[in-house]
Amino acid sequence: MENYQFIGRNIDITDAMRNYATDKLDKLSRFFDHIVDSKVVMAYHQHKANPARVEVQLNVPQGIVRAEEEGVDTYGAIDKVVDKLERQLKRFKGRYTNRRNDTMPPLLPDVVIPESPEKTLESTGPEIVRLKRHILRPMSPEDAAVQMDALGHDFYMFRNIENDLVSVIYLREDGDYGLIEPA
Repeated sequence: MENYQFIGRNIDITDAMRNYATDKLDKLSRFFDHIVDSKVVMAYHQHKANPARVEVQLNVPQGIVRAEEEGVDTYGAIDKVVDKLERQLKRFKGRYTNRRNDTMPPLLPDVVIPESPEKTLESTGPEIVRLKRHILRPMSPEDAAVQMDALGHDFYMFRNIENDLVSVIYLREDGDYGLIEPA
């Protein structure tokens, strides 16, 4: 994989850090060779026990694989996040290669609408302050669970390829998944 985007937050990304991350991320192609590109965000928060934070998003066919980790230094955080991505890619590859329907259409990126204007003084009670438009992607509940995990969310809305219904998969408190479908 050659297409990397590096972003630094409260940190200047040195060539050594960039090369270290690139070398580690290049090795992920052993586990899944269809990685399109990646976005690496490195952040540093001085007053935390683990001040270095690394987030990586890998764009792959039919979705994304995402992980974030913290460490005492950036190199340790990179090692942790690559280990996490390796596990996720192995799981994703198994689901990717075992698809029941190989004719799934390509997925389109999410569209995010900018946040609404600031609250007025007359505002009372909760209000909608952000709108996110989400393209309902046709996929199986298992694939939706992978996407939900990759995004780090507790729920994920999708179009169920098995019955063409809009469905929501969510993470239950016991660690299992729940599925909500219209009646």
